[in-house]
Amino acid sequence: MPPELAVLEGGIARAARLRAVPQRPLRIADVALFYGERSGGIRTYLDAKARHAALTGAFEHHVVIPGRREHHVGGRHELRSLRVVAANGYRVPFGPGALKTTLRELQPDVVMLHDPFWWPVDVIACAREIGARTVAVHHGTSALEAAALPGPSKLYVPALRAWLRRAARHVDAVMSNVDTMEDCGRLATMPLRLGVDGAFRPRPEIRRGDHVLYVGRLSREKGVVELLEAAGRSTDPWPLRLVGSGPLEELLRTRAHRLRIEHRVSFRPFSRDQERLARRYAAARCVVLPGEHETFGLAALEAAACGAPVAACATAPALRAIGTLGHQFVPGDPADLDRAIADARTATRDLEAAAALAWRHRWERVFAAEVDALQDLVA
Repeated sequence: MPPELAVLEGGIARAARLRAVPQRPLRIADVALFYGERSGGIRTYLDAKARHAALTGAFEHHVVIPGRREHHVGGRHELRSLRVVAANGYRVPFGPGALKTTLRELQPDVVMLHDPFWWPVDVIACAREIGARTVAVHHGTSALEAAALPGPSKLYVPALRAWLRRAARHVDAVMSNVDTMEDCGRLATMPLRLGVDGAFRPRPEIRRGDHVLYVGRLSREKGVVELLEAAGRSTDPWPLRLVGSGPLEELLRTRAHRLRIEHRVSFRPFSRDQERLARRYAAARCVVLPGEHETFGLAALEAAACGAPVAACATAPALRAIGTLGHQFVPGDPADLDRAIADARTATRDLEAAAALAWRHRWERVFAAEVDALQDLVA
């Protein structure tokens, strides 16, 4: 037999053998330190991802998070940790040992690191040992992390940036929806896609109220103090509803009293009921994300999908997603924040655009695109 024919036949035989071997779904392990009892975007994304994997079987999903004790059920793996007091239910694990053991047992194809603080260098080395690819998911910038700490933010940024660069140096890819060069020293090669649950859709039957709504953590970096002061400055005495919990709740109540607007400000507790949250968005005159350091702003996407006009800082990536449903303001400019809120309050609800937005950002579309990108990474 001629040599070239033998090579051809050998190639055909190998291809036939490969087709005969069933291909298992991609196995993904999401490692998330900041998965708290009342945390927002990261938990929403991971819970939606777990539900999608269970319903469709499109990929095998595991989430590894801190917990009260070590506990492994299905695709959820909780590792022993200490609770951080007054920190939204966040917990600090004892070390990387249990995490590395869990990864060795799972043998994932991809390990997605959702923060740079759970001993990333050790975990990345472990992932390489088992043949897994690693992805650093860049949810928060150094400026956002610094704003959450006491004291002047500029004191923390250099140290946080150095830590981020150390963590990102060794991964196979960076996933983000913002420019990561300054923080990570490398560009993101995968977009961080976020979506909305089916509950978030236009609800024309719900009467639109007169109040401004904020949904999220009540903490300094979220800009809630600036929002309260905007309410105090406004010549239009609009009501303000704050939905969430956090370390600034008592300070906000005190500040509202000093501004003599306590009768216009109400507080609502955090709730994981998405139907209820969707109705709150639809009933608001507008929704405001007052923080300058939002990495995405999932609340803006959810609110806009329900038909609520949204005011957000020009730095929030969510504004690009929601388009004409958003009204932006310049960071650090109180007068422009006031103007954006006024514009959003007087805007007409565009339910057709909201419905299109909700369809484009369905979780099933988001995860299909994400899995395609991860398949390319491990190929």
